[in-house]
Amino acid sequence: MTLQELSQHYDLRRKLKKEEGILAALREAAYPKSPVLSDMPHAPGVRDKVGDLAVEIADMSERVRYLREEITRQEQEVEAFISSIEDEYTALLFRLRFLRCLTWGEVAGVVGGSNTEDGVKSTCYRYLASQEIATA
Repeated sequence: MTLQELSQHYDLRRKLKKEEGILAALREAAYPKSPVLSDMPHAPGVRDKVGDLAVEIADMSERVRYLREEITRQEQEVEAFISSIEDEYTALLFRLRFLRCLTWGEVAGVVGGSNTEDGVKSTCYRYLASQEIATA
């Protein structure tokens, strides 16, 4: 598996997280609020906010569904690749980064010790480079 393939999977997971947040915000915005009761006249052109957002919610729901399906397809390949890594530490770094979608800094924080963002990233990149050399 190449860095490009792993990065594509990571990017899809990040995009899914972002779009799930947008979908949640759309649903929250469409949720009916308590009406404001006053004796003041209402402005002309009363709008149906829920109706206006329904199309956006349906579209975003479809995008989220598609991303989940794509991630599920790719996840099997990524998991198989990570399972083939013999060094448990290196496998953990790949799992945290590409399956749990953590940033390199978060990965370094999780594994602890004197690990840095650059250190864990370098470990993964060195492993991928060694695999490319072995298959060439």
